Amino acid sequence: MTDALFLFDPDVDGVPVNTDELRAGWTLTLPAHVRRHAIQAMRLGAGDSLQLSDGRGLRLKAVLDDAQEGSAKVTEVGLEPQPLTRLALVQALAKTGHDEQAVDTATQIGVDAVVPWQADRSIAKWKTGRTDRKWSQVLQAATEQSRRSWIPTLEECASSKQIVALCRRACVHGDLVVVLHQDATDTWDGIERCVDELQDRCLADGKPRTVYVVVGPEGGISEAEVESFVKAGAHSCVLGSNILRASTAGPVALSLLSRALGRYA
Repeated sequence: MTDALFLFDPDVDGVPVNTDELRAGWTLTLPAHVRRHAIQAMRLGAGDSLQLSDGRGLRLKAVLDDAQEGSAKVTEVGLEPQPLTRLALVQALAKTGHDEQAVDTATQIGVDAVVPWQADRSIAKWKTGRTDRKWSQVLQAATEQSRRSWIPTLEECASSKQIVALCRRACVHGDLVVVLHQDATDTWDGIERCVDELQDRCLADGKPRTVYVVVGPEGGISEAEVESFVKAGAHSCVLGSNILRASTAGPVALSLLSRALGRYA
């Protein structure tokens, strides 16, 4: 079984990872919240192995040396790059936690960024300082659960007008915006062809680009929103004949994209 992974913040937790001294054989003291989780909750003891990450690509493999003191010896140090072709979920706010479910599953799948969206039909409202903290906790927990070394970026909550601006910027920078809509006529096959072309451009020039997946709330994306997004350069697409929940549509699309991009062997 893969060793449990724990996130820490080098700027807060006092673990000096950004130094030239970081190497195998280095002994570090686990941050207090990691000790609580690893030793008290998971009951890891001396000799047990674990992973640590700063959520920015650093992956440390370590062996717990002294459980009482919370010290661990680093056995392996690695820095994992972000993918050139990145995946982002533009998730409309949805009631009864469906939006958080989508963010949780998308993180496990491998999404690189999450954009909260206050859609016209969103019943749930974004509360700065409360909702963003809750979404951040979901991202962190799902990152640890899936043993990722990169935590998805949580962007600021966007309005529909700001999503239109995102679509326009995407056209300028060579990104791709895919709007999931049940009444769309474009099929997923066409989207995958666009993704293949985008990935080829990334490999050719080494420039990172992003595929954005836009998912509406429970009542769906309004016709006016879809029209404005498409006019700004987005592609409207239907996944299939089944109507998916707000918590499901994004993860399904991200899974298909991950397969198309070769992330899933």
